[in-house]
Amino acid sequence: MRLILFIAFIFITLASCRSTRKITTVIAKKDSAVVVINPAESDSAKSVRATFDSIQKKRIKFTSFSSKVKVEYRDDKNRSLDFNAFLRMKKDSAIWVSIIAALNIEAYRVIITPDSITIMDKINRTIQHKPLSYLQSITQVPFDYSTLEDLIIGNPVYLDRTVVAYADQGEKISLSTIGSSFKHYLTVGKNDLHLLFSKLDDVDQTRSRTANLSYTAYLLTGNWMFASNRSISLSEKNKLDIMLDFKQVDFDKQLAFPFSIPKNYKVIN
Repeated sequence: MRLILFIAFIFITLASCRSTRKITTVIAKKDSAVVVINPAESDSAKSVRATFDSIQKKRIKFTSFSSKVKVEYRDDKNRSLDFNAFLRMKKDSAIWVSIIAALNIEAYRVIITPDSITIMDKINRTIQHKPLSYLQSITQVPFDYSTLEDLIIGNPVYLDRTVVAYADQGEKISLSTIGSSFKHYLTVGKNDLHLLFSKLDDVDQTRSRTANLSYTAYLLTGNWMFASNRSISLSEKNKLDIMLDFKQVDFDKQLAFPFSIPKNYKVIN
């Protein structure tokens, strides 16, 4: 169970969070020109929607993806966890993860498909099968397989077309959107529209979780600019920080997804 929760956290941290502050408060800064978008088709509204469309066109499109990821985890109780993982994805088909423990030993192998997740514990020789909907139930977040792919690849998620506020901050542009499940505060570079910062607010006012995700160290990989460093900060009753450092990034190459289950492994619930 702990591993499933950790994997769910790594993949859907963005999707599980909200802020206790209103977006219009977060977005407003001194020397920023904040525009509250009205439904009317004003020139400013059209300009903001054009910027939104340009951001969407920057989304990374891929058939396959692979990377080595260094993961550093810290919490406010001084607990820490560092490990390496090898990640492979085939668009709309499979997400494969190999988690490497101390002494370069593979501890876990995980495969996620559009409808299932399977975890192989190679230390304790066990197999666990769960539907993808199980991750939705334990996190109470309405995500799907495509959202997982976007989170990993670095595309914005839950970015609804209903833009409620816009701020020109010189070298940066920030927008706030609101959908049926989330409010999203997004900051991008003004010239290149690279995603720099993302915050999701649950529209359910009874929750008090907040998360920030920053994107840095953009590298040209194939045809895409890829954010190789991600910083995640999540707080509710406790505070968690995760750093993700992507290396050996490749797009659209032939990949294998080995996942043979030894006969002596025990299936657990």
